[in-house]
Amino acid sequence: MGDITTLLQIEYGIIQAPMAGGAVTPQLAATVSQYGGLGSLASGYVQPDNMRQQIKQVKQLTPRQFQVNVFVPEPISEPKKEDVAFWEKRLPAYPPADRMPSEEALWGDFEQKINILLEEEVPVVSFTFACPNEQTIQRFKQKGILLIGTATTKEEALLLEEKGMDAIVLQGSEAGGHRGTFLPSRGDALLGLFSLITDVKPLCRVPLIAAGGITDRAGVKAALALGADAVQIGTRFLASQESAAADVYKKAILQAESSETKITRLFSGKRARGIVNEWMEEERKNEERVLPYPVQHVWTTPMRKAAAAAGNPDQMALWAGQGVGRIHSILTVEEIMHELTRI
Repeated sequence: MGDITTLLQIEYGIIQAPMAGGAVTPQLAATVSQYGGLGSLASGYVQPDNMRQQIKQVKQLTPRQFQVNVFVPEPISEPKKEDVAFWEKRLPAYPPADRMPSEEALWGDFEQKINILLEEEVPVVSFTFACPNEQTIQRFKQKGILLIGTATTKEEALLLEEKGMDAIVLQGSEAGGHRGTFLPSRGDALLGLFSLITDVKPLCRVPLIAAGGITDRAGVKAALALGADAVQIGTRFLASQESAAADVYKKAILQAESSETKITRLFSGKRARGIVNEWMEEERKNEERVLPYPVQHVWTTPMRKAAAAAGNPDQMALWAGQGVGRIHSILTVEEIMHELTRI
């Protein structure tokens, strides 16, 4: 773990997962960094100007290292007309046609964010859903910015290392939120974290960051003992006082058992793990009819926002990892970091 703490200039090999969707605030990220970990901002679903503002806020709150995560755009397949008509009838609300995402708009958003990250000289940048192109990587390298990729298979990890990533997050199938899978595989690419670490460790020279189901010191120790150089933790930080997750979301985390999460495409069109709720149960038979990512995400956003405002967890995307059953209290980030790093 010493190598990655030196590389990232942090005290402990604890990285707060950059969870998109609004739960991660500058205060949350900065506090993780202040207590020796690597705090993270999520740029996914955030407007470029707002991302810049959040970066500036973190810098005001702490002089320590932090990272910003970026979604690499993917091709958007054309939705089937019959599926579009189906969800128009099934969803309680959906966005107007002019709000539908396009690949051109996503790439424009991506390039704006890359420019801002370079201008703000963010010390660490991570990527999810693909590996950025060579030109983007070189622009960051010229500024001395460290890069982290996300892999769910051995093949993805090897590609990320070859392309120049300085460290790699190994995302096990236990992890909450969206799967970072980007290369085709003969199977479902749902490797458990321990299998993934043991597959990749003998082959990669860059530091490996274990992610998936880790919520406490015992999980940290287990991942490090198996060969990870650091860990990335999400759900435990969602259930923190500094998290902006809705109260109903935090309550759902405290009440859920580890057996009550499931991977679904219903909310966004991309596979993601969350706590099973009424909407997931009702629509499970329609899983194969979901619109492609991020179209389904945009279409379900009005429903999810209205549910959160009404305190209704049954129509929200309650992303959480399989370690959720071990979270029983809402703590401060200071308390969480103390627990994760105690000897």
